[in-house]
Amino acid sequence: MRDLDIINVAHYRKEDDEIQEVKEHLLAVSDTCERLSAKLGLSACGRTMGLLHDFGKYGELFQKYIKSSVGLYKPAHPCYVNYRKLKGKIDHATIGAQWVCNNMECVTALDQATKEFITLCICSHHGGLIDCLSIDGEDAYSKRMQKLLEYASVDKVNHVADAEIIEAVKNIRFDELTAEISRIIAEVNKAAQYNKLCNFGLFLVARYLFSCLIDADRTDTADFELKNNKSLRALGQYLDWSVLVDIFEVHNSDFIIDSEINIKRSIVSDACYQKAMSAKGLFYLTVPTGGGKTLAVLRFALHHARKHKMSRIIYVIPYTSIIDQNAETVRKIFNGIKGVDVDEIVLEHHSNLAESKDTKLNRLLSENWDAPIVFTTSVQLLESLFGGRTRGARRMHALANSVVIFDEVQTLPIKTVHLFNNAINFLTNVCSSSVVFCTATQPLLHDVDPKKGAVSYCEDMELVRDQSLFKEFRKVEVVNSCKPSGWCVDEMQDAIAEKVAAYGSVLVITNTKKDAERIFGSIKELSAKRFFLSTKMCPAHRMDVLSELKKHLDPVNPKPVVCVSTQLIEAGVDVDFGCVFRSLAGIDSIAQAAGRCNRENKRSSGGKVVIVNLKGENLDKLPDIRIAQEKAERVINDFNEDPDLFDNSLISKKAVELYYSYYFYERSNEMVYNLHRSDFGRDDDLLSLLSTNRLSEKSARAGGIDGKRILKQSFKSACDKFEVIDAPTIGVIVPYKGVRDKKGYAEKLIADLLLNTDFKMEKVLRKKLQQYSVNIFSYERDKLMEQRTALCEVRQGSGIYALAEHYYCPQTGLNLEPVSLMPFCEV
Repeated sequence: MRDLDIINVAHYRKEDDEIQEVKEHLLAVSDTCERLSAKLGLSACGRTMGLLHDFGKYGELFQKYIKSSVGLYKPAHPCYVNYRKLKGKIDHATIGAQWVCNNMECVTALDQATKEFITLCICSHHGGLIDCLSIDGEDAYSKRMQKLLEYASVDKVNHVADAEIIEAVKNIRFDELTAEISRIIAEVNKAAQYNKLCNFGLFLVARYLFSCLIDADRTDTADFELKNNKSLRALGQYLDWSVLVDIFEVHNSDFIIDSEINIKRSIVSDACYQKAMSAKGLFYLTVPTGGGKTLAVLRFALHHARKHKMSRIIYVIPYTSIIDQNAETVRKIFNGIKGVDVDEIVLEHHSNLAESKDTKLNRLLSENWDAPIVFTTSVQLLESLFGGRTRGARRMHALANSVVIFDEVQTLPIKTVHLFNNAINFLTNVCSSSVVFCTATQPLLHDVDPKKGAVSYCEDMELVRDQSLFKEFRKVEVVNSCKPSGWCVDEMQDAIAEKVAAYGSVLVITNTKKDAERIFGSIKELSAKRFFLSTKMCPAHRMDVLSELKKHLDPVNPKPVVCVSTQLIEAGVDVDFGCVFRSLAGIDSIAQAAGRCNRENKRSSGGKVVIVNLKGENLDKLPDIRIAQEKAERVINDFNEDPDLFDNSLISKKAVELYYSYYFYERSNEMVYNLHRSDFGRDDDLLSLLSTNRLSEKSARAGGIDGKRILKQSFKSACDKFEVIDAPTIGVIVPYKGVRDKKGYAEKLIADLLLNTDFKMEKVLRKKLQQYSVNIFSYERDKLMEQRTALCEVRQGSGIYALAEHYYCPQTGLNLEPVSLMPFCEV
């Protein structure tokens, strides 16, 4: 019989009546946190945080609470408490931080900084890094450290904690902690030339330590609660890079150089291979669309990782719509290694994961990117650096000592430019990581205000230095056909018919879904097969359309085809049309559209890209595109005056660079992630809040608060405001019946959800339903709700909405009016 009154419980597993004691949890988390923090030379800091993070669980009231809540104490037991009333009200995170405050003597500013970093992470580990100074200038950090807990104190906990833990905390060497923090601060200061950027670097140090702690904590907790978890984790122990490099090179040797374009792709790949022996740092892969970037940059990353013994390769892609095809290409290369599941090598982490890949292993490894090659989205990556949820922050440490590839980096939201640049500098200068910016249209991230954060650039950072490739890869003629009156739908209809007759396949890319629908509807009588693509179609629907579309584009047996799409098709979707119409947009977008034209350079007459301005186009809700249009028009005017300056191409490297110089100059004040009085209480920006926090510090001084503290940022207030996408969207389940599934799989999942009462199963069902979901803006939801029968909540209070069948068009997806009123829909 165990004596429950003397056992200190951290967690309880009901299935086999197993207890994890507090000391077991603290020691395990301490070991893991030490290992993770060691990548930045902060192992003693990590060990200390892990040892003290749940020190407060020794408190008397917490022990009564947990033993009552899991059923170890029955209601008749004298120590039983009403755990439901206490849920979420017992602070067990602050005690460990207070222990450090009570025992660490701060003689120097570095001692003070060390104490603040350690205590900040410990007391924040359940809800995200707290504000050190609140928005109104209150000293929130000191208030937390001085918090009086009625049910626990450092002295009380010291008396009841296990002797092994007490001995371990007594052996904490504060001079060792200060030495580690001193070194990392010196590295941050060396990498940052300006005071604001030094302070931003301190935020990233705090975020990194926090990431190590919460990953260690969550991992140990989950592995205790679910016994089989631990056996599935790789814990950074992967196949040797040499094995993956050798397999990749065998695959690469099979590449058939049977055309001029494949010769050029081979040149790109070989240049990346040769550059892989370089020292770690920031690199640029600037190659025209269709240049074979995906495998060329992976070749660089594999050899570079082997050379420098790096932890992993993280491939960041802007849109979920193209992750599947890139990840599948890589999976095929490494599939079939004897005794190794390819899912342990290539990990996909994004919201629209196909059901066949949404396995327990994938979900587990995605929690902390525990795989040698990870494919994820820009949203997930930026959330790991700046987001307010601990789920994202948990992954940040995985970026250290890794090769991080940003594909289509030009899609970076303009508001995040300086936050992003400073994070890249931190990764390359402090975290021993290498970063590759990979695109045909390289944004000038090095040519922005250095006082706010710019990345470095020199020609030697280019993986492919031979820029004559831009001319050699030129496979299309780009023609500006904009006219003062704009193009009406009838004119577009005639032009599309003419180009189908001449080229066989035509792609039309518009800036808005409304314009795409108008054009799609106008070509009903065209003899060519019509296709439509937009984000108002669920992922399963888009995949079916792309699959069918590619059959019509088969070079062996091509069929007349027209695809009308919004800009989602531009970023990396592997299709090849004879002619492309592009609504006027930024030069970068026009260049990306050109990448879908004559991609394989197999058309004797070449390909043609026609820039058009559509009459009646409404960009009121799309200011990014409107400004991009203005700057593109300026470049077009410059080009018309002297085409030779631009190598006689509107999408040349010189044209792209000039466009970005105009575009970034126009929007330079937006790059700090501005916050406005209307939703924040004052005008401020995230760069300031996470660095000098000037306005909050000014309020603190006015209130007589001591300014000697090192960390003055409003961490929580800033990160809670961070969103990659400006306008939050709501997911709506749509009644799409797939090409390969005529039985209405989404409807079956909804039925399962209605009958389900298990929370964990609900999460699984929600995940599966993402393949049948469309994200809509709040104004679109309001319009649908006004029509009463358009949207219904799947289960009252669930927050999950399903769209009525007559609001989902089989061709164009979700509509705000009944499909019967849409002339372009064929029901």
